[in-house]
Amino acid sequence: MKTLPTDTMSITRGCAALSRFKYYSRYFPVTRSLRLATLVFGLVFSQMAILEEAVVEEVIVTSSFVPVGLQDLPASVSVIDGEAARARGAVHLQDILNAAPNVNFSAGASRGRFIQLRGIGERSQFVDPVNPSVGLIIDDIDVTGLGGAATLLDVQQVEILRGPQGTRYGANALAGLVNIRTQDPSDTLEAYTEAGWGRYDTWYAGGAVGGPLSHTLKGRIAWRQNRSDGYVRNDFLGRDDTNNIDEQTLRAKLQWQASDTLALTFSSLYLNADNGYDGFSLDNTRHSLSDEPGQDRQETSAASLKAEWQGLSFATIEAIFSYTNSNLEYGYDEDWSYTGLCAGTPCDGWEYSSTDNYQRDRKSRRVELRALSTESGRLFGQTAWVAGIYYDRENTDLARQFTQFNPFIENATFSSDYEAENLAFYGQLSQPLGERINVTLGGRWERFEADYRDELGVNVKPDEDLWGGQFSVEYLASDTTMIYGLLSRGYKAGGVNGDALGKAKTQALPISVVSFIEQRLEYDTETLLNWELGLKGSYWNDTLMTRLALFYMDRKDIQLQGWYNDGPLFVGYTDNASDGSNYGIEWETHWQVRENLALFANLGLLNTKIDDFVVNDADCACLVDKSGRQQAHAPAYQFNVGAQYDFARGLFARIEIEGKDEFYFSDSHDQQSRRFELFNASVGYRSQQWEMSLWGRNLSNKDYEVRGFYFGNDPRKFYANEAYYQFGEPRVFGADLRYHFL
Repeated sequence: MKTLPTDTMSITRGCAALSRFKYYSRYFPVTRSLRLATLVFGLVFSQMAILEEAVVEEVIVTSSFVPVGLQDLPASVSVIDGEAARARGAVHLQDILNAAPNVNFSAGASRGRFIQLRGIGERSQFVDPVNPSVGLIIDDIDVTGLGGAATLLDVQQVEILRGPQGTRYGANALAGLVNIRTQDPSDTLEAYTEAGWGRYDTWYAGGAVGGPLSHTLKGRIAWRQNRSDGYVRNDFLGRDDTNNIDEQTLRAKLQWQASDTLALTFSSLYLNADNGYDGFSLDNTRHSLSDEPGQDRQETSAASLKAEWQGLSFATIEAIFSYTNSNLEYGYDEDWSYTGLCAGTPCDGWEYSSTDNYQRDRKSRRVELRALSTESGRLFGQTAWVAGIYYDRENTDLARQFTQFNPFIENATFSSDYEAENLAFYGQLSQPLGERINVTLGGRWERFEADYRDELGVNVKPDEDLWGGQFSVEYLASDTTMIYGLLSRGYKAGGVNGDALGKAKTQALPISVVSFIEQRLEYDTETLLNWELGLKGSYWNDTLMTRLALFYMDRKDIQLQGWYNDGPLFVGYTDNASDGSNYGIEWETHWQVRENLALFANLGLLNTKIDDFVVNDADCACLVDKSGRQQAHAPAYQFNVGAQYDFARGLFARIEIEGKDEFYFSDSHDQQSRRFELFNASVGYRSQQWEMSLWGRNLSNKDYEVRGFYFGNDPRKFYANEAYYQFGEPRVFGADLRYHFL
């Protein structure tokens, strides 16, 4: 095995680089933990010369038109494999998102169901329909907007694509896409069973089995049950499980080589989540006073069928059919307290008691047909091409039951029906220019039509033509370095504020507020232009992989969430700001120092701005222009650094430090989270049959926020406006055990 040269000069250069970092870091918003982590990483880096080389395994991204190596894809992409997820004790997508740069999520539910990429993405959904900014795909099943389904059962890898996916995915991927791939059936029989235990009465149990069913058919099935009491103690009810987790996931996959030219893959998903929701406290602690805790339930049945036909000499034909049926129930105790809270105190008589509950029945059907050129089918012998058609139809029926602040109505209901259709045509051309340059041009035209109706008489039918695409240039600067430039355009369809208008009228809000929302009954399409310059390299005989991306995103007609608050009365609506910008840097590196030692570091820097966005300010009861302010859920920096060391005889240890800067919770108020650093670690043992590990997350027990509101909800303070937070998980630790049958 080749070794690297070692001399005093290389060590001196490493120490000098560390000194420069210490000097420059004074001028950037990096934390002490990030500096310490970078120092440790740099010290090891400076000593690299004396260590053996070990090749980093190639990672294949499956969410492009054809599978491609992560280092060869001209875009900013993170891939987290199943082994890394298990090392963190992760059972849901929210448990690993902090490991990727410029990725954030918001809770406001039992799970972090809403994702933001580069500061763009929804943070909640209450009444009105929402057009997502971040797509979510599981085994070719589109579950966008159904983040509760993103459990990590039998996962092979999670791919996070940042930036608009205007050609491949269209309207549901303005900010990017999360693609979850589960394990495929194996060529030989394999099976495992697993179980885990953790703090807060957390446990899971499950397993998987797969292999050949005949010489042309392979299958795999996996099941898991997750349970936890959650991290909230309800002092009024004397319970510690009102914010509990109770999730059951079942996956099945069949692969059939029907003939020499036809391959079929059938994937199915069933999720039954019966989670509680009691996440907020009047005192901003993990102790609730709710007398009617809420729920966050989801039952999803979904399936996809992918057919790949290679019967033509000039093209491969692919067809994907998918169907999703979800029943969702989301509800909460709106007053976060109990009747009698103010008895015998100055606030006696100021209390209110309210609940809010949403039941949605959502069905979606998707058909996609595309042709991909073969080697012999390339235009002029060189130009690879893709052509496709896409159709999606979604129906969502909403039934809401809530407390109406009207003395003549004890319990109020609201219902709506929303139908949306998307028809798209897309294409892509890829042309080499010499041996080192490749140019790709793609485009997509999409027809969007929707029909919204509700019981308050609002009937709106928005429709429009949308377009997006991308242009990229790849340059092989050397055999180990690829530099790329990318220009991409994304879009997100407009929508309707039907409930917001109806609620403003029925709650007898001021005429000025009703008029304000009437002018915003419909909001416009948002578009995004993304400029990106990147570098991807593999160095020292493929022991060091690094990826760097610089991006600037110009947003037009930004869709932002606004609120009007008046004590317990509030109305949420979506409005368009004129424009805004999101720009920054993403850097990821993985260094296999030697066969048993790996180092990794990820860093995201982000700067955002809003222009011309007017909201109702809760403190002054007046309109305020938020121009120039940063966008919500867009931290200025985010990092994850760590190392894994494999000892002899299957023992290993892993440590990670992740951190995130403060960020605004909303575009309509100025409350912010606190910046934080979390320490995660695991130790374990692996053999051919056994996997055992002890893991811990947030070992320093840091309090940090994942959702925040600003309004008056505490009668003891006579409903003075203040910030309320939902906290992320505290210190958690546990043990996992997996046994592979041979």
